[in-house]
Amino acid sequence: MKKFIILCGVLFLFAAVTAFRIDAQAEFKFEKETYDFGKIPQGKPVSVEFKFTNVGDEPLIITNIESVCGCTVPKYTNTPVLTGKTGTITVTYNAATLAPFSKGLTIKSNAKTPVKVIYIKGEVVQTAAE
Repeated sequence: MKKFIILCGVLFLFAAVTAFRIDAQAEFKFEKETYDFGKIPQGKPVSVEFKFTNVGDEPLIITNIESVCGCTVPKYTNTPVLTGKTGTITVTYNAATLAPFSKGLTIKSNAKTPVKVIYIKGEVVQTAAE
């Protein structure tokens, strides 16, 4: 009977620890999720750095960032971002076409929300004649 009680206790502890670990995940907290460049000159690429903190319980790993076109190029922290630490995503936009723009970048990771979108926007204007 004593062995049975010990076995039940061990099984209960294992189940409790496993249940708590299911909720342990990484999670993004961005300083900003949209950046407005305003008016930018044609032909001059512009960049912005999105900073984020891992507010989850596990290391945050970005597996990929997809942009909607080749005019938007992301670079990101490739190493796992530990709990409470920060990482960056730098987005460069090639301002080639005269027009307003709004671009989304899709972040894929191991976070609680595995797919996250950040945005850049602005308007490309004609450069002043020199």
